[in-house]
Amino acid sequence: MSRSAKLVKATVASFVLATASSAATAGSTTDIAAVVQPSCDDAGQCHVRVTPQQLLAKAEALIHAKQYQAALPMVEALGQVPEMQIQQRFLAGYIAIETGDTDGAITKFRSILDENPGQTRVRLELARAYLMTGKEASADYHFRLAQNDENLPDEIARTIRNTRSILRDQRVWRFSFDFGFAPDTNINGATSAETIDINFGPIKLPLQLDENARERSGVGQTAGFSGGVRVKASDRVALLFDADSKIINYNGKEADDIVVQVAAGPELRVARYASLSLQAVGLQRWYGGRLATREYGGRIGYQQALNEGQRLGFELDARRTESQLSNAYSGWQLGANVTYEQLIGKSLIASASIFARRDLLNEAGFSSFNYGMNLGIGGELPLGLNAGVSASISRSEFDAPLLLYSTENRDDWRSFGRAYIGSRKIKFLGFSPSIDYNYSRVDSNYDLYEMNRHRVNFKLARYF
Repeated sequence: MSRSAKLVKATVASFVLATASSAATAGSTTDIAAVVQPSCDDAGQCHVRVTPQQLLAKAEALIHAKQYQAALPMVEALGQVPEMQIQQRFLAGYIAIETGDTDGAITKFRSILDENPGQTRVRLELARAYLMTGKEASADYHFRLAQNDENLPDEIARTIRNTRSILRDQRVWRFSFDFGFAPDTNINGATSAETIDINFGPIKLPLQLDENARERSGVGQTAGFSGGVRVKASDRVALLFDADSKIINYNGKEADDIVVQVAAGPELRVARYASLSLQAVGLQRWYGGRLATREYGGRIGYQQALNEGQRLGFELDARRTESQLSNAYSGWQLGANVTYEQLIGKSLIASASIFARRDLLNEAGFSSFNYGMNLGIGGELPLGLNAGVSASISRSEFDAPLLLYSTENRDDWRSFGRAYIGSRKIKFLGFSPSIDYNYSRVDSNYDLYEMNRHRVNFKLARYF
């Protein structure tokens, strides 16, 4: 058992077992024989009738005494009582984890949360089970949700905070992979206009756009991965290595899009619940079957875990962009964002962020200042579902006009919305299904850059 699993075992286990059922009272350790008398008929045959509450009390008493094998038949019998399904599955899961069957325990606890995601006592034991199987990221996620319960005793809350600190310090690697397909109304992110006006001396002339310059729909095949390694160098310093990729393939090559980004650098723990990272970053993007962009630079990130599961993050990013399409798109990008996360209830996480980016490119007409905000909420729902929604809005103000189209500087409003839903119950070779709907829109004073896009992504994802 890991250090963090040992830390939570005594305090958390005693809390969840003590609250396993609102029907359990201080007299729950009383032996059944002391409160239930047998009834005998004239033939000398005696029968004992035990109520479900009495059976539950006796099972809990045996579990408190660590007599798990003796308690197991009683717990299994409780499965026949519909109104005690939660208590029965919880006690069965608790016996499983205490007798070494962590996979069985996870299945039991997960089945309860699929129907009742607000059960803190169950979530704590599920987190402990994940710890014992080495799934620290999953354990930290469930500890974070449980931490938001206002009825949590101070001792347990402190234990969870300390455990999450240890988990972050011991985290070694992460990896996720997904694949699917995505119907898209605008695969090339282009305008729907058939003609645009261009400046020809003092007059404007209409220009007919060909099919490649106008929006086109299609269905793409998607894939992506995200991974990272954290190598601890000392008690306060670790080395981070991160890699991410997104791939989408359409019929033909014109709209194929592949992005790969890597980052590496040190992370410094500046306080018990705060860390500062400094990473070198490199990115390459292939679009339409050819290398389109190469970027390199660095970023600074700060993460602070607050009380009750809140989290604050800040990031600065500076990188040099080298465009392979046109030197006009080459230059510097400077960005910053601040994000705040707040737990809502016992199973949802809400987030809010503000961001800004400065593009200093070789062509002033493509250089801009972009700023905006993003709001989102998501988490676990009944029926074994994960779902969420998010939306962002931003404004882009460009440095100079593109004289071919207008004598005015370009100004854009950009909006984006996303809704997703996925199932925790359904598994295929360890992959879980989900559906993403994305909507993006650009309102611009340049007709060429106005755009609407709807995209639905059906995918299977696995998290390691």
